[in-house]
Amino acid sequence: MAGTDEAQPGAAGDAEGYAGLRVERAEELARRHGWASVRVLAPGAMMTMDHREGRLNLAVRDGVVERSWEG
Repeated sequence: MAGTDEAQPGAAGDAEGYAGLRVERAEELARRHGWASVRVLAPGAMMTMDHREGRLNLAVRDGVVERSWEG
């Protein structure tokens, strides 16, 4: 998947709006739009299951965000 540098509709505040972006661009946009923490996760990565308000999780494969969610 090539990914894009263009934000998806609603990406600024919508935790699920970062899919398809290159990870670098997604991190930049997330921080610019007020996410307190951005966690990048590789496929199959171990992670804590605690929910943290203000944390954006990015599931990334080959440098492209496949899924994003708050917590």
